[in-house]
Amino acid sequence: MPRALVLQSAADPEPTVTEVDRADLPDGDVLLDVLHSSLNYKDGLAVTGKGKIVRGDFPFVPGIDVAGTVAESASDAWQAGDRVVLTGWGTGEDRWGGFAEQARSSAEHLVALPDGLSAEDAMWIGTAGFTAMLSVLALEDHGVDAGDGPIAVTGASGGVGSIATALLAAAGYEVHAVTGTETAHDYLRGLGASEILGREALSDDAGGPMQKGVWAGAVDSVGGTTLATLLAQSKRHACVAACGLAGGPSLNTTVFPFILRGVTLAGIDSNTAPTALREEAWSRLAEAVRTGALADVKRTVIGLGDVPEWSERIVAGETVGRVVVDVRR
Repeated sequence: MPRALVLQSAADPEPTVTEVDRADLPDGDVLLDVLHSSLNYKDGLAVTGKGKIVRGDFPFVPGIDVAGTVAESASDAWQAGDRVVLTGWGTGEDRWGGFAEQARSSAEHLVALPDGLSAEDAMWIGTAGFTAMLSVLALEDHGVDAGDGPIAVTGASGGVGSIATALLAAAGYEVHAVTGTETAHDYLRGLGASEILGREALSDDAGGPMQKGVWAGAVDSVGGTTLATLLAQSKRHACVAACGLAGGPSLNTTVFPFILRGVTLAGIDSNTAPTALREEAWSRLAEAVRTGALADVKRTVIGLGDVPEWSERIVAGETVGRVVVDVRR
């Protein structure tokens, strides 16, 4: 029987690595042999019970990211041995996720792993990197060019922020990395950040809804006051990609940045992104790995039994870069 990290309840998860019956896996026309998953902030909230992430029935297997091979398929779209990645679609929230040696999925939710990208590499990227790439694509689609001015990346030492910083810097953008982790400054400079700002630089909205225009664009995984300040400080026709809420879900702003400067607030939904967009993003990410654009993004590999400890760390903001889970370890 496959091993899995099982949660017992939302309020008191009691995460335990145990064997599960394959018959208990959720419905799906594709059975996957999971090789790697990853630990995201959302996973940390689920495993520690500090956030209302899990909407499925308990006992529950978390893990919003899955990479591995097809073991069995009732769909013509996939054959045994195909290498695939699964993110979003309620994985690890509504239905059992990737912190297990096997998982089930609907065929239409899977994306083929690009050639040359290993399962471990895919989970080094994971939902965080996928979200970062969707954010970069949003800036590109809006027409934000490298010469238009600085791009702010908030939560820069985390998973989304690290990869967004590296991707943007590799593309020639002037990246201003915003972080509350002082020990991560050298790391962020190594990723290509031109400037490092403390989170307090964007944590005070006392300057009002319209401030001096600084940012040509931004990738924001924080939300709250940080996002409101980014909007107030955006230049004309800037684009701010909002992809997270680590700093809170509320947004206290006005219409002024939108109607007086033409600022665009682009929402990034990595959960239900359409297949064509997923394939484009993963292709771009595989190219970034091939060219070494992500080489300096920190990678920590842990086993299933290490997930509870590292969940506490990621929720406390004590991790840097990406945490990969080797589910066979």
